Amino acid sequence: MPTIPHTLAHAPGREPARRRDRYAGSHRRAAFLFLLPACLMVAVYVVYPILSSIWLSFYDWDGMADKTFVGLGNYVELFRAPTFYTALRNNVLWLVCFLLAPPAGLAVALYLNQKVRGMRVVKSLFFAPFVLSGVVVGLIFSWFYDPTFGLLAKILGHGIPVLGDARYVNFGIIFAALWPQTAYCMILYLTGLTSINNEVLEAARIDGAQRWKMLWHVVLPELRPATFMAIVVTIIGALRSFDLIAVMSGGGPYESSTVLAYFMYDQAIKYYRIGYSAAIAVVLFAIMLVYIVYHLRRMLRNER
Repeated sequence: MPTIPHTLAHAPGREPARRRDRYAGSHRRAAFLFLLPACLMVAVYVVYPILSSIWLSFYDWDGMADKTFVGLGNYVELFRAPTFYTALRNNVLWLVCFLLAPPAGLAVALYLNQKVRGMRVVKSLFFAPFVLSGVVVGLIFSWFYDPTFGLLAKILGHGIPVLGDARYVNFGIIFAALWPQTAYCMILYLTGLTSINNEVLEAARIDGAQRWKMLWHVVLPELRPATFMAIVVTIIGALRSFDLIAVMSGGGPYESSTVLAYFMYDQAIKYYRIGYSAAIAVVLFAIMLVYIVYHLRRMLRNER
């Protein structure tokens, strides 16, 4: 039987292939090592709290005594509580009204995108609400709505108890929340407007596109990533609204302005019902998860 020559056992093309394999393997190891700290952070500060909350929602616990397993008891009580449906209805109201922030932010961004002297100062004024904390915004609008000395009472000539009337309190708080949220959407759209290629705009002008046609057929398609991000962040912000409610109304009057996030806080901090509060957190997370998964699938489908 003929033997294979020694020179053929080490063909010229095999050594570069092995070198490429070693190179690819080292790159994979380097990528894994770079990703490892971030993965650990996500596991410790995101995944573990989520799993811990789900596990805790099956127990009755006040934070100090021993836990008592109640199974689905917290969820059964939650779905029978009238406050839960009030909070859920208020979250839907926040969601609907908060969707005004992206178009308002787009309008402000289009106005600020002009090359006019002094526009930088105007941009800083519109940007200011975004850097203010929720507590500061809540205090400002609480003073604004005050029926005795507030600016709204001076404008109307008489006081209206916006934060003390169940008919107006939700709209008053949402209007206050729209102020910084519109500024955030404005920043996203301004970033998108600066990245639009001027050659595309010039070509559209040559083809006769002006004003509304230019906006609808050229600018808005180019701003699709910014629009997606603005809508996602706005909806998540509406679902997790808490700080302004805590500062401006405390969930009142008579729990008429409470939302799921504040309801969760109320049960945990005031009544020491940690397991019941965890059940509320799981329901809120499930609502957010459905929305996030839907939009991620839609985004991936559009990219394909």
